[in-house]
Amino acid sequence: MQDIRNIAIIAHVDHGKTTLVDKMMLAGHLFREDKQNGQLVLDNNDLERERGITILSKNVSINYKGTKINIIDTPGHADFGGEVERVLNMADGCLLLVDAFEGPMPQTRFVLQKALQIGLKPIVVVNKVDKPNCRPEEVYEMVFDLMFSLNATEDQLDFPVIYGSAKNNWMSDDWRKPTDNITPLLDAIIKYIPAPQRLEGTPQMLITSLDYSSYTGRIAVGRVHRGTLTEGMNVTLAKRDGTLVKTKIKELQVFEGLGRAKAAAVGSGDICALTGIDNFEIGDTICDYENPEPLPPIAIDEPTMSMLFTINDSPFFGREGKYVTSRHIHDRLMRELDKNLALRVTKSEEDGKWIVSGRGVLHLSVLIETMRREGYELQVGQPQVIYKTIDGQRCEPVEELTINVPEEYSSKMIDMVTRRKGDLIAMENQGERVNLEFIIPSRGIIGLRTNVLTASAGEAIMAHVFKEYAPYKGDIDRRQNGSLIAMESGTAYAYAIDKLQDRGRFFIYPQEEVYAGQVVGEHVHEKDLVINVTKSKKLTNMRASGSDDKARIIPPVIFSLEEALEYIKEDEYVEVTPKSMRMRKIILDENERKKANKA
Repeated sequence: MQDIRNIAIIAHVDHGKTTLVDKMMLAGHLFREDKQNGQLVLDNNDLERERGITILSKNVSINYKGTKINIIDTPGHADFGGEVERVLNMADGCLLLVDAFEGPMPQTRFVLQKALQIGLKPIVVVNKVDKPNCRPEEVYEMVFDLMFSLNATEDQLDFPVIYGSAKNNWMSDDWRKPTDNITPLLDAIIKYIPAPQRLEGTPQMLITSLDYSSYTGRIAVGRVHRGTLTEGMNVTLAKRDGTLVKTKIKELQVFEGLGRAKAAAVGSGDICALTGIDNFEIGDTICDYENPEPLPPIAIDEPTMSMLFTINDSPFFGREGKYVTSRHIHDRLMRELDKNLALRVTKSEEDGKWIVSGRGVLHLSVLIETMRREGYELQVGQPQVIYKTIDGQRCEPVEELTINVPEEYSSKMIDMVTRRKGDLIAMENQGERVNLEFIIPSRGIIGLRTNVLTASAGEAIMAHVFKEYAPYKGDIDRRQNGSLIAMESGTAYAYAIDKLQDRGRFFIYPQEEVYAGQVVGEHVHEKDLVINVTKSKKLTNMRASGSDDKARIIPPVIFSLEEALEYIKEDEYVEVTPKSMRMRKIILDENERKKANKA
C-alpha cells in the first residue's frame, strides 16, 4: 500500500490554477514542457480555453518522493455548484490559490465555504508575486479574515502559506526569496495534508463523479471509503431511494498522470474508476454483496432556471447544421444527462420542444455552445426562473450578488440593482474600488451583466451565488425598447439601413441574408416596428450634384450567446446554428402576430 494524498484545488477564475497544476505535473515528471505552444493540459476543451474557466472537474495524479498525490481540479464558477460539492468529497485537504494583487474573490468564497464545512485542511498559495503592484502580506491577512468569517476551526486557521509564481515555475516560503522549482509546495502537501484514513471492513465507495466511454458505457468514479475493491468482485449497488441492486465490477482503474491505469485491487483512501455497473446515479454507494451498508448520499443543488429548447424551424434551417431533427436533439440532451448533474430535461406537450432546467444562464449557455460546435441547429426561448410553492406562498430563487467597481460608478450600480428588486446589504471600500453586496431575485440577474459592464465602462467585476428560495418580490421591468423586425426575406442593403438608422440600432451588417420576422435591431421606442431592410436604391439616369451621398453605417451591435439569451423578450427565440446566431419572433408572419396579440 503506497502513501496517498488527496487534494482539491480552489481558486477564482484566472488566478492561475490550471497553470499551477500543469507545473506540478511537470515536477512529477509526467511529461516534458511543450516550449513552442505552451499548451495547458487541463483545460483541454475549446470552450474552457476561450473563456478561461474550468467547467468540468478533472482528476490527475503525480508521484513525488514515493507518495501518490491525487489532484482534483474544481470549477470556480458558482453555476457549476453541482460539480463542486461532489469533487470536495473525494479530498482530504485543499490548496487555496489566490492572486497576490486581487486577493480572495467572491466566487472563491463559495467553494472555500463548502470545503471548510466538510473539514478539509487548507494550504494557502499566494500566486503571481512577480506582478509589479502585488501585496502578498495584505492578501495573507485578507485570506485569514475570510476563513475566520466562514467559521473555520482553529486547526484550519493555522494554515501554512506558500508564495510564488506558477507561470515562472517557482514556490517558496518567503516571497522575497525566489527559488528555481516548486518543490516547497509539494513538500508542504506531504507534510500538512493528512493521509486518508485506512478503514478496514466491508467495502464502501460513494460514486461522486462519472465518465462516459463509447466502448464500456458509463464509468463510476469515486473514492474508496472503506475496505478494498477487487476486479470481478460481486457487489451491491445501494441507490438513493433505498433500493439494492446486485451487480459485479468488471474492471478497476486508478488515476495515473493524465490517464487511467488498470488495477487488480484498490484500497481505502484511493480514488478509482470502475466499469460494469449499470443504471447508477451520482450519490449511490457501492457496498458489500452480503451486508450492504450505504453511505449518506450527497445533496445536489436543485436547478433554478429553465429554458425552452426547440428544433430550428426558421426559413434558414438545415443550411449549416448536420443534426437538425427532433430525434437528434432529443438523443443529444439525453446523453448530456449522463454526465451533467444539475441538469433536468422534460419533454413538452408539443412535438419537438423540451424544457431544459439548470443552475443559471451560464450553465445552460455552455451546453448550447457545445451543441452548436458539434453541428446541431436549435432554437432557445427566454430563460425563466423556476418558482416553488412553500407553505402556500409563491417563492422564487434569490441570489447573493457582489459587484466590485471603481468608486465613481457605485451609485449607478446601486440604482440599477435596486430597480430589479435587489437589496443592498453591505458596502466596503477597498482602496479606489468599492465592494457592493446585494440580495437579488434570480430574475433580476438575467440581463444585468451587460448593463453593469456598459455603465461602468467595463470596469465592474460581478459574481453571484444561489442563496435560497424566498417569497416572490413583485414584477421587474425588463428591457424597455421594442424590436426592429424585418418585413420580408432577402439581402439587407446598406442604402436601406442608412435611411433607417434614426429608428434604432442595428444587429446586422449590410449584405447579410435576413428573413421576414427576424429581429434585426432595437427600436428607440417601446413598440415593435416592422421595417424593410431589403429595399435597394432605384437607379435613374438623372444626375444631381447633391443626391449621391455615400451611405454612412454605424457598426452593428454583436451579441455573445449569453447576451442574446438575456436580451430576448418572451415572444422571441434565439436561433443557434454552427456558424450563426439570430434573434427572431416566435410567430414570423406579421398578420399572425397581430392576431395573436389581440387574442
